[in-house]
Amino acid sequence: MKKVLFTGGGSAGHVSVNVALIPEFKKNGYKISYIGSKTGIEKDMIGKLSDVKYYKISSGKLRRYFSWENFIDPFKVLKGVIDSLIILKKEKPNFVFSKGGFVSVPVCVAAKLLRIPVLLHESDLTPGLANKINIRFCNHIFTTFEDTQKYLPKGKASLIGAIVRDDIYTGESQKAFELTSFNNEKPVILVMGGSLGSKILNDFIWNNIDELTSKYQIVHLVGKGLLNNNIEKEGYKQFEFLSKELFDILKITDFAFSRAGANSLYEFLALDLPPILVPLGTNQSRGDQIENARFFEKNGFAKVVTEEDLPTLSVSQINEFYDNIDTYKNSMKIYKEEKRVINDVNDFYNKILERIGGVN
Repeated sequence: MKKVLFTGGGSAGHVSVNVALIPEFKKNGYKISYIGSKTGIEKDMIGKLSDVKYYKISSGKLRRYFSWENFIDPFKVLKGVIDSLIILKKEKPNFVFSKGGFVSVPVCVAAKLLRIPVLLHESDLTPGLANKINIRFCNHIFTTFEDTQKYLPKGKASLIGAIVRDDIYTGESQKAFELTSFNNEKPVILVMGGSLGSKILNDFIWNNIDELTSKYQIVHLVGKGLLNNNIEKEGYKQFEFLSKELFDILKITDFAFSRAGANSLYEFLALDLPPILVPLGTNQSRGDQIENARFFEKNGFAKVVTEEDLPTLSVSQINEFYDNIDTYKNSMKIYKEEKRVINDVNDFYNKILERIGGVN
């Protein structure tokens, strides 16, 4: 039987591509197994899929700052390599597909030791620390951004673009209007602060709610446990998060106000949905969202506002962005036609198989 082992974790972005690909591989006769951490988000996300064997391993965190745990984590990584060797010998996959994150490092090391081909996918414009390490143990790296190629070994990487969930095209406007009690008289803004929400985005919306709702209707995904029960406005609807209902909301959205995770950005691109982006600052991340956002701004897809500048962003500047929305949409359409970087699940699956044929 054909087998593939997936790995990746630590954030939803490191798991969502795997979640999208796994059913496609299963449909084509592959047995699927997964190596993740003991407590990470990947455990919950993969646990919702049927017929996927989930293995938990030890994995240290790769920090750029001083911590006493930095002296302990190498031993956790070593234990993770040993765990992975045992699992890979048991599963005997044809290849490993890694999305990065700390947990993927021991898996890629073990696969290299066992001469099992490893394919990586890097979503961000520049490789994260885990993938920088994994590069030396892999056979090939797929990239979402064309500019990522210059940060990778020549001849070892190729542009594959982004995998976009088929469901994002299935939304129904009527369901969205029923869910929100909105109408089609005012444009709709979708505010997204990431899987955990964003206090700075939430505060900006709430501080400007009167002026914003005078012109726009707002769907606000505030994050788990962050609902503001003090605000009830006509034309304003807040949710902790949305699952399938999000596809309906996207159908009526005119533009987004969002963080700058790569997966969300490419879904916006797929839908010709221009965003105002407020990327995570370097005090909370390695700066990958800043790089992603600047790439979208450079290509005319988005307006970027730093966290530092957000409190002084005026509603008139948002209005100016909306007044030029067709220019942003046109840039998105032209880029997609030229670069062909948006893939459905089947496209992505076939490109992976093409590359694996070259490394076996």
